[in-house]
This record gives sequence, structure tokens and C-alpha cells, in this order.
Amino acid sequence: MTTLTTTLPTLTLLPTSWSFPVPTLLEPFQYTFMQHGLIAAVIVGITCAVLGTYVVLRQMAFIGDALSHTALPGLVIAHLNGWSLFLGALITDLLTALGISLVARRRDVREDTAIGILFTGMFALGILIISTTRSFRDLTHMLFGNILGVTRLDVVLMALVAALVLATLAALHKELELTSFDPGYAQVIGLRPSLMRLALLFLLALTVVSGIQVVGVVLTSALLITPAATASLVTKRLLSMMAVATVIAVGCGIAGLYASYFLNVSSGAAIVLSCTAVFILVYLGKFLLTRRPVQLQ
Repeated sequence: MTTLTTTLPTLTLLPTSWSFPVPTLLEPFQYTFMQHGLIAAVIVGITCAVLGTYVVLRQMAFIGDALSHTALPGLVIAHLNGWSLFLGALITDLLTALGISLVARRRDVREDTAIGILFTGMFALGILIISTTRSFRDLTHMLFGNILGVTRLDVVLMALVAALVLATLAALHKELELTSFDPGYAQVIGLRPSLMRLALLFLLALTVVSGIQVVGVVLTSALLITPAATASLVTKRLLSMMAVATVIAVGCGIAGLYASYFLNVSSGAAIVLSCTAVFILVYLGKFLLTRRPVQLQ
């Protein structure tokens, strides 16, 4: 005679430690390249946010865009000859900044027209030089950035540039603030708005070169403008605007790094889209808060 037996499932408690890896907020930063990327995002975010505040106040967004694109020929030439990409882009941008400053002093051609000519011409020159290599693949990181490819030397250079830019802005804060809000009065009391503008252009060139490694030629101007523009919706005080822009830029930089790690997407694009999303949310929030209720008759 056969006896039927039923085996009941046994209940087991959850183990004290999981048997499979669980993603954590610190997991990405166990890798050296992510650590370098984090430091670079913080450095560039702070520099772009502080300088970008002056750029937005002075309505110089087009100049920032132009400087980011005119760096391309210097980047390509340096890459093809094995030179420093940082120095190649820096030389090109400093020359462009000087050219913009010289054109602004004359009345023959409008400043925005001259900037548009330099912007498109230099960018086209960079594309032309790239086309002679018969391969765009090795140079796409110049257009769209590669924050995960930042080396320790790159981080050191970014830190030095950031220190120079921020120290200069601190030293010239009163002059830049006055020439930004009331250039006519600044000239009356003995300041030279044109000289302050030239200094700002050179600082802008330095900052753009640092940002190119993080988000590339195409997206650098967005990192420079969007956090500052978002901050201008929240406050009109200059120092408060800088603080808010810094929080947005650094926060979006970190968010972009997480997106690139967990979603396997472009880090530069993720950073810029994070900034754009914050701008849209703040803009909509301000619109809803300030909208007047419709009065029924």
C-alpha cells in the first residue's frame, strides 16, 4: 500500500544581507572615473553659475554661445597634433574674445552681427578640419562632451581656472555689478565699462574652455545660461541669484552623472536637460503663483 505524503513549503526569514547587489546612491562613485566626473561637475557648475549670472544680466548669452562654438578649431588642431586640448581651445577663445571686444568699439558693424559671423565661421572651420580626418567618431566628444573621461590632470586644470575666475570676479565684483546695472553712471564716476566687458569676455573664455570637457562645444552655453536664468526667476538680488544658480548647476550636474550611470545615456546631454527641466518647473511654478484669478462679472 502506497502512502501519499504532502510536503508543506517551509517559511524562511529574509537573510540579513541580500544575495544580489542593490543599487545605492554611492555605488557609482566607487569608480575613479565617476569620482573625477563628480569633482569636474561641481567645479564647472560653480564657475558657470557665478559667471553666468553676469552674462544673463548683461544679455550676453549670444556671446557665450559663440565662444563655446569658436573653440572647436583650436580643439581639433590640438587633437590632430597631439597638443593640449585645453590650451588649443583657450587660445582660440581668447582670440575670439579679443576680436569681439575690438568689433564692439566700432560702429561699422553691429556687435551681434559680428558675433554671428565669427561664431558660424569658426565653427564651420572646425567642422571642415574634422572632415579632413575622414572620421568623426574620435572627435564627437568635443561636440557633446565626455565628463566620464575627465582625468586627474583635467580636474587640476579646471580647479585652477575656477580659482582664477572666481577670484577675479570677487575682486571686480563692485565694478562688474555697477557696469551691469547702470553702465552710464559707472562711466560718469570714472569706471570703464568697455574694460570691464573685456575682462568679463576673457573670464567667459576661460570658463567655456573648462565646460567643454564636461558637456562639449554644443551644450556649454546651456550650462552657462540656464541655471542663471532660472535663478533670475527666483530672486533679483545678485548674490542670491549666484547662490541659487550654483545650487541648480551643481545639483543638475550630479543628477546628470547618475542618469549617465544608471540609464546609460550621454552625461553632457543629461546634465543640460536636467537644468532645462528645473527651469521649466520654476517658470511654470512662478506663472501659477503670480497668475491673477479671473474675476467673474
